[in-house]
Amino acid sequence: MTKTLTEGNPAKLILFFSLPLIIGNIFQQFYSMADTLIVGRTIGVNALAAVGCTGSITFLILGFVQGLTSGLSIITSQKFGANNEDAVRKSFAASILISSAVAIITTVFSVLLTRPLLELLQTPAEIIDDATAYLVIIFLGIPATILFNLLSNAVRALGDSKTPLYFLIFACCVNIVLDLVFILYLHLGVAGAGIATILSQLLSGILCIFFIIKKVPILRLKKADFQIHYEVIASHLSIALPMAFQMSIIAIGSLMLQFALNGLGAASVAAYTASQKIESIATMPLGSFGTAMATYAAQNYGAGKISRIRKGVFQCILMSGSFSILSGAINVVAGSQLTSIFVGSQETEVLSLSHTYLVISGCFYFALALLFIYRFTLQGLGKSFIPTVAGVMELIMRAIGALVLTGAFGFAGACASNPLAWIGACIPLTCSYYRTMKRLN
Repeated sequence: MTKTLTEGNPAKLILFFSLPLIIGNIFQQFYSMADTLIVGRTIGVNALAAVGCTGSITFLILGFVQGLTSGLSIITSQKFGANNEDAVRKSFAASILISSAVAIITTVFSVLLTRPLLELLQTPAEIIDDATAYLVIIFLGIPATILFNLLSNAVRALGDSKTPLYFLIFACCVNIVLDLVFILYLHLGVAGAGIATILSQLLSGILCIFFIIKKVPILRLKKADFQIHYEVIASHLSIALPMAFQMSIIAIGSLMLQFALNGLGAASVAAYTASQKIESIATMPLGSFGTAMATYAAQNYGAGKISRIRKGVFQCILMSGSFSILSGAINVVAGSQLTSIFVGSQETEVLSLSHTYLVISGCFYFALALLFIYRFTLQGLGKSFIPTVAGVMELIMRAIGALVLTGAFGFAGACASNPLAWIGACIPLTCSYYRTMKRLN
């Protein structure tokens, strides 16, 4: 069930590796949208705002663990590209040990800090209780989130992007059913949406375990594989921790933006929430192409095929750039109609604000496409410093949007924060990529 990306046409390999990621992300967004849709339509706009205002805090914590597990899989992919099966197993075992420790620590601290963080962000009084209930449940499920991300990233590191897709589709369907049961029939409110999400992720992780045991012999570990030297742990942490902190740095910028939005009222929070759900679908192919480049670059780097990496990046820019222009145009033209799916056509203020966001953001998706490609390629090469610097640039630019532009231009200023962050991050990433490739060549 493994697949090498070191032989064959780069564009074809990247595209076919990306397609399951795109489809999987679509389903993942659908079950995330199911939470939003069911909450917004059945409980109300305040409940929608309660779930929406947790996004930046969720990103802060879950982004950290997702960045960590992605970073751990980079070395696994490099060892696979070098055709070193013993090193692959050692890498996987090290990833399990590191992830287990992180799961315990992050769960405890995130649950304890949930309410204080919401209060620090000046979450409106009418939604803070629901937001707290939702977040606590999501954070209690961090071990399930880490389990699925760790195992699915390990399988993708070996070139198999299809199998995690199948498990994800199953979990999405389960999540939607549980949403309906917990919210409509058991009347658990926003807490029901959180419970449904965590249970579905746990199912995905369990399915990954059974798959690895049955179908992926290279990842079947023995006791000896866990006898790992400090150097192995350190090499994994040297890549994984910067990627994890990079995601958290970006999330801090999102927290600042959420703080500014909370000051604009519940309608602005609801509009931003609905807009981000739409944008997540529109930009999903861009993120999937980037994720594919991490595995592609890592395997070819392990195999010593540097020229293939350069060719793959160029062809990926053409494919991802085309998607970015198309999706941006759709959001600009049909933004209000798409938002009405979540809040109904009667919420005219929310619809107007959401359309403003989608127009401003959609015009800059090409910059986001480049950001993903260069960032993930550098990470696949084991270069974690500059992507972290790019994360700091995102933080600075979002802070400018949140603290300066929002005060001057209101909601439109907040909308400009993300495009500013993308452009700011692209500058060091682009320079670093071409400098790195020149040195490697």
